[in-house]
Formats: sequence, structure tokens, C-alpha cells
Amino acid sequence: MSEFIEVFTTTDIQDGAMKKGIIGDREILIARVGDRYYAADNRCPHMGGDLSSGTLTETVVTCPRHHSQFDLRSGTAIRWTDWSGIKLSVAKFVKSPRTLKTHEVKVEGESILVKLRE
Repeated sequence: MSEFIEVFTTTDIQDGAMKKGIIGDREILIARVGDRYYAADNRCPHMGGDLSSGTLTETVVTCPRHHSQFDLRSGTAIRWTDWSGIKLSVAKFVKSPRTLKTHEVKVEGESILVKLRE
């Protein structure tokens, strides 16, 4: 998909909030921070947690399942999990840290539009 698709309107998401949307067969996370909107895949690349059920602090989303953290501006993994010691080593061995796939967002009028990256 190389076109922008309307997912929500600006009145659907309050500042500091996140919401799960669907484009085709993909779950997309939309977050609002101030007057900026961010879009990313909704499933955590660590263990598949539903990111829209997690927490948002500024532009950092925290997965509710294993507390992985990602910066929505770039998808960079800030923390792979909050585990430590041997448990963390095993987790990184089983599933190495990955970035969260982010998507381009633009706002036209009240429409929040997302262009998926493949």
C-alpha cells in the first residue's frame, strides 16, 4: 500500500493518548503527543503484545506484556524488556531486539491519514 488512508479524525484521539486502528489486515497504533501524531504497528516485535493497551510517555510506548519500550518517532527499541540478569540474556537470545515499524502520518483538516511502510 503506497497511499494515505484515513484511520481516525483528530477528535478521536486526545493528547497523550493512543488508539488501535485497522488498515487492511494490519493493526496500527496511532498516538497523539501535543499536536503531532505517530503511527506504528500495534503489535510489539518482542512478544506480540497489544501496544495500544500499554502506556505512552511523551513519544515512548511501553508494551503491557514484557515492558519493552519504543520511541514512536523512529521505532527504536529503547528497552527490550525490564527483565535482568540471566532472564534478560535468554530473552535476547530467543528474540533479539528489533525496531518497531513506524508509518508516515499526515493530517488534512480533521483526518489523520497513514501511509503504511511495507
